[in-house]
Amino acid sequence: MWYVVQTVAGREFAVCRLIESLVEDDVLQECFVPRYEVQKQFRGQWRTCTATLFPGYLIVVTDRVDELESQLRRVPAFAWVLSNDGGFVPLERDEVAWIDAFTEKGHRTVGVSEGVIEGDRIIVLKGPLVGREGWIRKINRRKRTAYLEIDMFGRTIQTKIGLGIVRKRT
Repeated sequence: MWYVVQTVAGREFAVCRLIESLVEDDVLQECFVPRYEVQKQFRGQWRTCTATLFPGYLIVVTDRVDELESQLRRVPAFAWVLSNDGGFVPLERDEVAWIDAFTEKGHRTVGVSEGVIEGDRIIVLKGPLVGREGWIRKINRRKRTAYLEIDMFGRTIQTKIGLGIVRKRT
């Protein structure tokens, strides 16, 4: 089962490394910070960079959440498994499918999409957002970023993902 661990934004990778080193291997199957790729311009050159998809959260995969929770107490950083009404809540199947559809084990990074604007519609031509244009709430063409609104962690959240608009058709 996949569980969400809340931590301090900006410290996700450090906490993930601590969890991997302090939690026993038979308890922890995988610990990762979901990321996304985005194109940024530095000194006139476009480069692919990565950023955290869900700031302040990381994901752990385990079948023994109670043992994981007790071992997280040894981690010298704020790291807490999200719970609801006293019980730990795993990610829903569709939430796991969403992350799994865009990433793979060992490389949990969502790639950059490319699209065009036709009138007032966005059409994604390639990348993970193909066929999922309805998720896009707004775009920032200058930063090559799409802002998505998705149901994740038991609530509706806004997140960013890389989207380059290659042309605008009127």
